[in-house]
Amino acid sequence: MNQLLFVYGTLMSTASSTLGRDMRMRLRREARVVGPASIHGQLFDRGRYPVLVVTDTTVDRVHGELIEISDPTVTLPWLDAYEGIGRDPTGTDEYERTERAVEQAAGKAGLAWVYVYQKRITGLPRIASGRWKG
Repeated sequence: MNQLLFVYGTLMSTASSTLGRDMRMRLRREARVVGPASIHGQLFDRGRYPVLVVTDTTVDRVHGELIEISDPTVTLPWLDAYEGIGRDPTGTDEYERTERAVEQAAGKAGLAWVYVYQKRITGLPRIASGRWKG
């Protein structure tokens, strides 16, 4: 199972938000930061946290961190629960965890897990820089 995870919001090691602090600390115990990375997509402001929508363009990028998880069979289930996967009885969760191409700052590319937003983005402000400042 893939051990790489791309994070772009409350789970980033540099996040200062109180939202996700406990999960961020737990992730630090179960993983290590590989370094800065980016993914094709657009970032939107959901209020207390950002959401990523995958795009096919090569212009739009979301910036975050690449994390290497020690044991994905332990870490990914609680991350899925944190991201609300499996909570919506209609089957339309806010996020989907999927593998996507990620590029590290040094130019190295590969696949990593990423939580992609599944709901409508109508009315959500776009974060044009692709960098969350929360």
